[in-house]
Amino acid sequence: MTGPVSDLPALPPEAPLEMPEQDFGARPDRAWPRRFERPGTWMARLIAFGGTATAAWIGFQQMLITFGDNPTPMQIALLILFVPTFAWVGFSFFATLAGLFAARHRTPEGPGQARLVVVMPIYHEDPSVSMGLLTAMAKEIATEGMADRAEIFVLSDSRDPAVAIAETQAIATARELSPLPIWYRRRENNIDRKTGNISEFIRRWGGRYDQMVVLDADSIMSGQTIRELSLRMEADPQLALIQTMPMLVGGETIFARLTQFAGRVYGPLIARGVAAWSGNVGNFWGHNAIIRITAFAQSCGLPRLPGKPPFGGTILSHDFVEAAALCRAGWKVRLDHDLRGSYEGCPPTLLDMAARERRWAQGNLQHSRLFGMRGMRAISRVHFVIGIMGFLMSPIWLALILVGLVLSATVLLSTPEYFPSAYQLFPTWPVFDSRRMLWLFIAAMGLLLLPKLFGTLRSWWRPLSRNSGGRVRIFASSLFEILLSALIAPVQMLTQTRQIYEILRGRDSGWAAQVRAGSMPDWAVVVSRHWVHVALGALTLAVLAFFSPWQLVWLSPILAGLILSPLTSRFSASPVFGRWARIRGLLVTPEERAPPHVVSDAAAIARTLPRIALDDSTLLLLGRDRHLMARHIAMLPAPKNGPAAERLTRITAGAKIAHAKDQHEALSFLDKAETDALIADPDLLRQWSGLLQ
Repeated sequence: MTGPVSDLPALPPEAPLEMPEQDFGARPDRAWPRRFERPGTWMARLIAFGGTATAAWIGFQQMLITFGDNPTPMQIALLILFVPTFAWVGFSFFATLAGLFAARHRTPEGPGQARLVVVMPIYHEDPSVSMGLLTAMAKEIATEGMADRAEIFVLSDSRDPAVAIAETQAIATARELSPLPIWYRRRENNIDRKTGNISEFIRRWGGRYDQMVVLDADSIMSGQTIRELSLRMEADPQLALIQTMPMLVGGETIFARLTQFAGRVYGPLIARGVAAWSGNVGNFWGHNAIIRITAFAQSCGLPRLPGKPPFGGTILSHDFVEAAALCRAGWKVRLDHDLRGSYEGCPPTLLDMAARERRWAQGNLQHSRLFGMRGMRAISRVHFVIGIMGFLMSPIWLALILVGLVLSATVLLSTPEYFPSAYQLFPTWPVFDSRRMLWLFIAAMGLLLLPKLFGTLRSWWRPLSRNSGGRVRIFASSLFEILLSALIAPVQMLTQTRQIYEILRGRDSGWAAQVRAGSMPDWAVVVSRHWVHVALGALTLAVLAFFSPWQLVWLSPILAGLILSPLTSRFSASPVFGRWARIRGLLVTPEERAPPHVVSDAAAIARTLPRIALDDSTLLLLGRDRHLMARHIAMLPAPKNGPAAERLTRITAGAKIAHAKDQHEALSFLDKAETDALIADPDLLRQWSGLLQ
């Protein structure tokens, strides 16, 4: 590379790499033979899955004893629903316990030789924030001595012209600040969403690099972590992907801080457990990971699923499938839980989280069509099952509650039949062991809360305690998190149940930009979203208070969460309450008290980058400001002179501009596709800017 980074063209020379579409119905050509996992991995799997199966069996037996020898149909239904629920709760405990056998990874010494690219796909994001993250990361990568072998690629799928202009302005400024080349490409279409975006990049420029670090638009990694990832991958030629455990940062609302605190205190134990039982058949979460590009290109050209969305078409939760595709080809996929310099933002409100989960639910349920993938590893199937069950547990939990209420109503409203047979000498007494039922409930709560207790106790003996306000405040924060999570859980249960119902009915989630920085919703919004929850909770409360008050003891957390859902949803989205909690030392994480340098540097850089109003006036501003226009054109690739059919929108846009008397009239002539062609074509822009303003 010669000359300043800011003088480079928008794109580097293409270096194509073949990325064939995979046939999941045929066995793959293996890059490497399968090898046995280390003994610690098998021990971790024995604890995680053997412990879960044992807990499920014990729960089944104890519940069966509770109902006696002749359970009724409703009792059998309760039993069928209880076993997977108890197993799911048990898995959270035993999978955490399996972390005792997690492998310890070491970073080799040496400067490293692999050519590295940091890739950030964006879609209608705030470009100043994203470019602040990338610029700060570029500086750290250069500090780590990797400037001569690392580059950054921004892959835009944005279709809004105002957003596209804001992107070019922010990136042009970021290039002036970055010690690494920052390349920018905006696709002409959005075929296959994020998977298509990454695939096109690999097919056009994949041969230029050896390794690829994939980020989200709100995620970042320290230069040291990127260097360690690169060296670890370079040292093992069979290693195709290393996933890190991102820590949540930047939360301002109570909901975001709650999620952030839980991830920081409990997350490392959970990640350690997942790493232990996954071994070399790990999972991919779509970002904050390093990927060997040749392995990805050979194995991860994803096909479209037959049929229409939501179960057909583009694979949404592509990351799980890409990890499974790599593993079936013999590559290693690993979660390195020990690397801490990995960060991302979190949804600011409960409603924003629900919007994200709608897409995740559809994508994870889509995986049910991929269980027949030939050559798929058993642990990859486990990852699929866990992803699916993470959403199916909501309707199962709801059904469990409803069946329990029906059983209670049956007992209250019916008269026991002590002599069902006319020739019966002794009465048949109704059997229901309430004491055993209580102990099962206590056991379930214990399995659910013990991992959180372990995480809290672990933080007491680590620097996390000193950097989060001390042991007392960590314990108080954990109690606060458990209480608020208990209020949110029933709302999420009903929301996810509705989402699954919509998916099964054939409703597609679409593709909307993610909300990174939310605002406190109005009362009208929260009431419209939660009135059903309130009505259901209030009705159940009234019925139980009249017929069976004792059931309110164990249903009160659920009913309270439903009835208070508008308050919880609105006030948990308040930055004011978030600041109140921070002042009192609640839900504080070490990254808040001592922000990582790369995170604080990114925020400072973002404030210096240009911000452009994202409305209809942006294009007219571009036409009036020659400096703005020059910077925008500098970030565009040279137009391709293909067949006229491929340039039709540019041709019609040029004709309309030629017949317009001024810039404003020209824009009024153009349709959406022609406006998009205008902002992507330097010649059209020069023609349009030459009109009267």
